[in-house]
Amino acid sequence: LFLSRFRRITSWEFWPTWVVYPPVVLYIMWLGIRYRSISLLTLANPAIPDGGFLGESKSAILNGLENSSDFVATWKLIPQGVKREAAFEMLKAFMEEKGLNYPIVLKPDIGYRGLDVRIVQNEKEAYSYIEAMEGNIILQEYIAGDEFGIFYCRRPSEKNGFIFSMTEKRMLYLTGDGQRTLEQLILDDPRAVCMAHFHLKKHYTRLDTVIGDGETYQLVEIGTHCRGSVFLDGSWAKTDELEAQIDRIAKSYTGFFFGRFDIRVPSLEAFKQGKGFKIVELNGVTSEATHIYDPKNSVFYAHKTLCAQWRWAFEIADENRKLLKKKPMGVVSLAKQILFPNRNLK
Repeated sequence: LFLSRFRRITSWEFWPTWVVYPPVVLYIMWLGIRYRSISLLTLANPAIPDGGFLGESKSAILNGLENSSDFVATWKLIPQGVKREAAFEMLKAFMEEKGLNYPIVLKPDIGYRGLDVRIVQNEKEAYSYIEAMEGNIILQEYIAGDEFGIFYCRRPSEKNGFIFSMTEKRMLYLTGDGQRTLEQLILDDPRAVCMAHFHLKKHYTRLDTVIGDGETYQLVEIGTHCRGSVFLDGSWAKTDELEAQIDRIAKSYTGFFFGRFDIRVPSLEAFKQGKGFKIVELNGVTSEATHIYDPKNSVFYAHKTLCAQWRWAFEIADENRKLLKKKPMGVVSLAKQILFPNRNLK
């Protein structure tokens, strides 16, 4: 555990936001002065309330992709207020209608950084999730395979957009030797030990289990860095065909110009050809170009990339302000969003 803490201190990818972001925040403030509005970025995506700054509805965004539904993982919304038994019946009917089997994905309609996202393996787990959750719930088919984050940008004045960043999201697996317990495997693994407290808490019911010789144990199943996934530069998978397909999908969502697609990829070869992948989420203006968390990158590279990302956000929003004659969110409302983000998750 001492080693865990040491690695988290010496590896910037594990540093808290308030340590990493001050130089970026100063740059955003300078952009706000330059463009005469610190809240201008909320006009980056007119199709999404406040550009997708905080508290946006995932289901509303998925609805916006209806013209590219072949590339979106099948989903259904369970509205808040539906009784638990009725909600569970809706889940079963949805699975039967779409020909789905477990596992499936359950997640809140409003959330961030993988909060309360679950891959449930059976009816018991699904019912327990529905019983415990408040607010709208999204049911979504589980797509096996690799996961990528693709950050997209397009100026409203330009015909085509481009891929600004690609992230390969690797889930973490441990391999047993028939002797060590899961707890020992976590503490012995050079990557897992960096988030030892998180993993030990999440898997506490199985820590004394001895993992068989050669048996793999999936430690992480959600593609979120703060929940244990390894983020790597995924630009190796970028092709002209893929970029053109992402551009077509983005333009099918009228009023979307800037954000990150989270994508599941059953076949890497098909993915490179712009085929066969499924979008599980689309995030708005506060998305990150998450390839910066590749361990090979320095914090200075991260600052440079994030500043470039926010520069694009302001440039796009400025064009939208001129084209649409709209005003951005008020500064007071923006401050409330930043200072009290949990209000948006209710």
